[in-house]
Amino acid sequence: MSAIVLLILGLGGMAAGYFLYSRFIATKIYRLDPDFKTPAHEYEDGVDFVPTNRFILWGHHFTSVAGAAPIVGPAIAVIWGWLPAFLWVVLGTIFFAGVHDFGAIWASVRNKAKSVGALTGDVVGKRARSIFMIVIFLVLLMVNAVFAVVIAGLMMNFSTAVVPVWGAILVALIIGQLIYRRILSLPVVSILGVVALYVLIFIGPAVPVQMPAEVGALSGNAVWILILFGYAAIASLLPVWVLLQPRDYINGLQLFIGLIVLYGAILFLNPTLVAPAINPDVPAGTPSMIPLLFVTIACGAISGFHGLVSSGTTSKQLNKETDARFVGYFGAVGEGMLALAAILAATAGFATFADWQAMYTAFGQGGVNAFVEGGAYMIHNGLGLNEVTAATLLTVMAALFAGTTMDTGLRLQRYIFQEWGDIYNQPWMKKSAPATLLAVGSCLLLAFGAGGADGTGGMIIWPLFGTTNQLLAGLTLLVITVMLVRLRRPMWYTLVPLCFLLVMTIAALLIQLRAFFAQGNYFLLILDIVVLIAAILVAMECASALKRSRAEMAEQQE
Repeated sequence: MSAIVLLILGLGGMAAGYFLYSRFIATKIYRLDPDFKTPAHEYEDGVDFVPTNRFILWGHHFTSVAGAAPIVGPAIAVIWGWLPAFLWVVLGTIFFAGVHDFGAIWASVRNKAKSVGALTGDVVGKRARSIFMIVIFLVLLMVNAVFAVVIAGLMMNFSTAVVPVWGAILVALIIGQLIYRRILSLPVVSILGVVALYVLIFIGPAVPVQMPAEVGALSGNAVWILILFGYAAIASLLPVWVLLQPRDYINGLQLFIGLIVLYGAILFLNPTLVAPAINPDVPAGTPSMIPLLFVTIACGAISGFHGLVSSGTTSKQLNKETDARFVGYFGAVGEGMLALAAILAATAGFATFADWQAMYTAFGQGGVNAFVEGGAYMIHNGLGLNEVTAATLLTVMAALFAGTTMDTGLRLQRYIFQEWGDIYNQPWMKKSAPATLLAVGSCLLLAFGAGGADGTGGMIIWPLFGTTNQLLAGLTLLVITVMLVRLRRPMWYTLVPLCFLLVMTIAALLIQLRAFFAQGNYFLLILDIVVLIAAILVAMECASALKRSRAEMAEQQE
């Protein structure tokens, strides 16, 4: 089958979702009000609460939620065949992710930009909030610790990407000043920023930077991890307009250009999908497609981490409530487009079926490597770009998105500690610097405490990320659903995805529980049980909260 057919069907479906379905959700379900005073204006402080142009905010939101996950998940899940991954990405983007991300922004904006964890206490109850905060902390811990490992690995394996990745930070700092001091118009700054990024990408292969394999008692990988956390700590304390917004905005533009290049290569090359639609001969040890598909592909279909970004940083920068549709739903569409590109690169970017099989020898294989190698193959053969430059382009794309997610993730983890300080009346914890140190300290404790001198401890608990992340998405949909019931609006558009996610997450947790027990991995076994109990409690809280809300409505009608 031609990859062009899949490309057209996928992009067409997502476009219809944005122009038709999201408009219906905005007008009939969330009922956005252009005159509503958003928290960005009400609490403007120039640091976290900053009214922001919707295009710049979209760039921040999209690149923060994207990261490496919409590349890694789909590029692993095609081991079951391209059709299940394709359907889940497209339908998940339209009916799950868009509604979830859009709704999390709306719910937070309507409640003083509270994070979805804090908001749970007001909407559902204190017990649900306690569960939510634990799940949120685990997800952020996983994301920050693991993305540091992913970026460090890219820096070690692709030395040509070091200059572009770190040079992008300098470009972002300059862009932030140009935009917010109104030295140049946004279109001019956008063009200059993109040109600067691509100049760096072409310079990268000429100036490779290789970290030594050993630096004192630490590996080169561990040194990169420490550097990354030092940078992320500084970035999380800076006002959002200084680095976070311009870095994310320019990365968003860079992604779309990268997608245009990759999609253009597909149109010129017209490659065939060498992977089967349904793979009947999966490698030994590959788990059942259902329910594992729905937790392997999270970002790109629906992800609980998106709710943290939507209610953590995005809601504090929303200029008008009506911007939530463009920022939230179209942000999900952008991620779906990236996931679609990952599927095509990982299934059509190989010369033969045997080459594809050689990449996918076991479950968990593929990922970023399949995306980079497959994408570079198509760009080289379709557009004639040097294969090393093409690989650098895609590596920089993956590393920049992982970096922006880590920036936002650490800021969100700082917010969690500050909210705990507020909940438990600890004034010192509500301050930015101590909260940031706690956030970084907890990540480094996991990275080096569990992983030793290599700093890869986050990978130990990563197998639980998919299930924990999807549980978080269910919790976010629960909050939105209860709000809709109290407002006497249709709830089925969020309740159906909520129920689907809870069923799939609990089923996946049970399967993983058996696997961890068989492996004798009692650490993950205990964590799995904790998350499983949380999932069951969430289901009970869901039923209880909805029952209470319906009863309150009935009393009001009498």
